[in-house]
Parts: sequence; structure tokens; C-alpha cells
Amino acid sequence: MMKSKMKFLSAVFLTLVVATHINAQPQQSDRMITVTENSWQADQGDGYYMNPILKGDWGDPTVLRVGKDYYMTNHTATHSTPSMLIWHSRDLVNWEPLTYALTEDFGTPVWAADFIKYGELYYIYLPVPDRGTVYVITAKDPAGPWSKPVDVGVSGIDPGHIATPDGKRYLHVDAGYMVELSSDGLKAVTPKKKVYEGWQYPKDWIVECFCLESPKLTYRNGWYYMTVAQGGTAGPPTGHMITTSRSRTPYGPWEHSPYNPIVKTSDRSAKWASMGHGTLIDTPEGEWYIIFHAYENKLRSMGRQVLMLPVEWTADGWYKIPEGVDPAGRIRKPANGSKVGTMMRLSDNFGEDKLGLQWKLIKGDSRKRVTVGNGYLQLKAEGNSPSDSRPLVIDPVNDYYQVEVTVQSSEKVRSGLILYAGIDDYLGLEVDGNTLYRLAGGDYHREKIADVNRGDVIRFRLSQDHGDLLYWYSKDGGDTWKRVDFVNNLTSFGGMTIRPGIYALGTGSAIFRNFSYKGIK
Repeated sequence: MMKSKMKFLSAVFLTLVVATHINAQPQQSDRMITVTENSWQADQGDGYYMNPILKGDWGDPTVLRVGKDYYMTNHTATHSTPSMLIWHSRDLVNWEPLTYALTEDFGTPVWAADFIKYGELYYIYLPVPDRGTVYVITAKDPAGPWSKPVDVGVSGIDPGHIATPDGKRYLHVDAGYMVELSSDGLKAVTPKKKVYEGWQYPKDWIVECFCLESPKLTYRNGWYYMTVAQGGTAGPPTGHMITTSRSRTPYGPWEHSPYNPIVKTSDRSAKWASMGHGTLIDTPEGEWYIIFHAYENKLRSMGRQVLMLPVEWTADGWYKIPEGVDPAGRIRKPANGSKVGTMMRLSDNFGEDKLGLQWKLIKGDSRKRVTVGNGYLQLKAEGNSPSDSRPLVIDPVNDYYQVEVTVQSSEKVRSGLILYAGIDDYLGLEVDGNTLYRLAGGDYHREKIADVNRGDVIRFRLSQDHGDLLYWYSKDGGDTWKRVDFVNNLTSFGGMTIRPGIYALGTGSAIFRNFSYKGIK
């Protein structure tokens, strides 16, 4: 029976990998049909794309164009250092990672930024609410090196820079406030002043809050267009929205668009929920698009992903989404753009002498605790549980996926592989000098699953299979796998963003080898 099933599957899925351990319940199976990592391709290969253009938790996108090149950075959702990953594209659909721009560890979250070029310099304006101010870093090239942060001297979140044709520079922040900047863009030279009230949506709309945020300004044909987010990003799926207004000056008075809201989820059951936080971008050929974030309605654990829609300008000078364009459908790509590089690989054999761009350390500087190269990663142990160990994590790029890693047991170090949603929300596998454990939930609750002998090569596997977490381990390096007789449903995380990661507790350091990431179909 087993052989006939396997022959059938092999015939149908010639290129897929099939795991062979069968569940004791006949109506279910442990067979994992896996595909290569980064299986999502926005580019459909025929002149069209499908959203998202950047899959995974890359919320609050801010985008600019320089000639034929586009650059983007995003909110640092894990509060890790370094942060502010710079992405590069030449067609707005295919993106490659370049470098991390921010190496400063503020010890607190950096929120939604603004990425612009003025004169010969690139600027990233970085709000740090817990410090009550906005910082700015600069570089001559998006690939760096980037400067140390400078305190701009204005409070607020979601900054948006604009310069007038005569060279005056302004910075808008949330709630409709604005300051004038020095000519070098590094300091506020006026007090913060409220210059914009936002668009008043109908009173019977169900939203999280008014939440006037994400001011992004565009100067076109003598008009300043204020593109903002309203309605709150974390509330009802139909609450978040993008609206716009225009003025002959950067500070008003403002005329609201008759096409508001420009982007909004209209149906709570639609694929993309909470669409908002948009940036207008044009192409060298004069096409216009808006890039923004959204949750996938049925998979919020992926976080806020990056979407793009075309924009058309009306005869009376407003922009809107063309009729019939579906955020979940096939959309024509920008003309004449070329594909650059490849998406970021998540698997890591630790052959390089520096930590890959895919890795983030929760709340701190990953490079101070990590030695990497020659086929292994050495992570300095810290804390007494995953809650205070600051694990190294990645952002998955598949709806469902499988991760594996080889760990070296030690009596002084407890090391493991986890799915991490927060300091009190994680599940995974752990090994010390003598024992393998399953992490059964927050508060570092462990259950023994096997003994370990000296010389065993321990390899862990976690399979996020359509919302179910399956635990696997091998004591011979992966030649023979055993599944733990327990399955967690990840709905227990309540829609929080989930990231696979590795961690080390106790004293000394843990050794990890051959981290593997694969999508599950």
C-alpha cells in the first residue's frame, strides 16, 4: 500500500521531495511535499505580476527612484540591529537585497521611515518614538556606507520629506504636523506646526481609529500631493486606507481628492486586508504606481506584505486606481524594466565569514554574539529561556514552510530551533548535554522527548504545514527522522507574525550547522 502511494505521488510530483514517515491515523499523513525556497514569484514571466511584490513581513515600505533604479526600505519589525534593509529593483517587481543601512542599536524600536534622495545624498529619516524624536542617516550610495544617526529635533512618527523648487525643505510627521528643515536636511529649524487635518471619511465606517499617519509628499505640475494612511493599521480588515489631498504649498490649504479613498479593502473577506501606508512612484517612461502594505487575510502570521497597484492621472489633476484593477489579480508590469539579482536566500550553510542578510536578532546587535564561517555558526549563549535569549530569526517567504538545523549538544548550553512570535509566544525543539525537549509553549515549558548520547549528531526540523506545527528530530544527522507525537496548531498565536529562528541559553556558545529553509506546497 505504501509503495503504491509513493509511486503514484512520484509520478505526479516528479520534482517534489516527499517525506516518508506516516502518521498513525490513516486519514492523515506526515508526507511533506516541499518546494524550493522563495517559491513565490511576483513576476509572472509574461509581462504581468501578481501581489505581493515583496512577500513576508516588510511593512511600511518607502520607495524612491533614481534614473532607472528603484530603492526601498521598510519598518524594522523585529527591533533588530543592524536594520533598515535596502532593496534594489529595476522593474518594481523583482527586488534584491543590498545592505543594512542602520547599524546603531537604539535599544528600542525604529518605526516607519522615509527614504529619499536630495542633491548628491540619500537620506533615511528614522522615527524612534521611545526617544521622542526623529533621526536621519545619510549616504552617497544606497549600498553604503551610511552615516551615524543625527537627531533631527522633531517628535512624531512616519516622517515624510519634501523639497520645494527653490530649495526649501520640510518634514511632515503624523497627525498633520510639519517642520521646516535646515538646508542640509539634518535639523528642524522651526517649531512643529499642525498644517493638515486629513480627509474625513463617512462616520459610519468601521475603523480602528482616525490615525492620520504616513505623510508622503509628491510634487507634480505645481501641486503638492499629500498621500496619507488613515483608519489604523491593526484594526478591522476594512479599516486601513490610503487617501490624498493637494495644495499649492507644502503646508496647505489642502483640497481633498474626490477619489478618496484611493486604496481600501472594501470586503472583509477579500484576499488582502488592511491595505494602507502608500508611496507614489513613477517610472522613466512616465507610468505611475503606488506601493503599500497589507495583510493576507487568511495568513496574518506572515505580517504586512508589500503590494503595488498602477495609478492613472485624471484630466483635472488627481490620481486614482484604474477601473477593474484587482489587488489579487494579474497586473501589467512597468514597461522596459529589467530584472536584477535574485531574492534573498534563507537557507545558510554558514560558509561565509559574515552573517547573511536574512538573519535578524530580536532586540539587539546580532554581530556581537555571532561568529560565522567554515560551515558553522557559533552563537554566544544568553538568558535563561527563549524569552530573554534574543534568538536569531528569519522572515519566511512562503505561506507554509519547513526549517531544519544541525545543533551540537553541550552540558553548558541549551540550544534549539523555534517558531518565534514574541517573548512569551514560541514553540520548538531544544537539546542540552543529555536530553532533547519539545518547547510546549511560553514560560519556557519543556517536555522531554528523548535521551542524547555522546557522539549523536542532532538535527531538528519544524514543519509549519498549513497552520499545523510538526516536530521532528534526528540523532544521526538527518538520515533517520522521528516525529514527535504531538502537533500544535499555530492559531494559538492569535495572528501574530511568526518567524523561524535559532537560540542559545546558558553559558558558553552553541554551534549550528546547515540551516535549511524550504516551502511547503
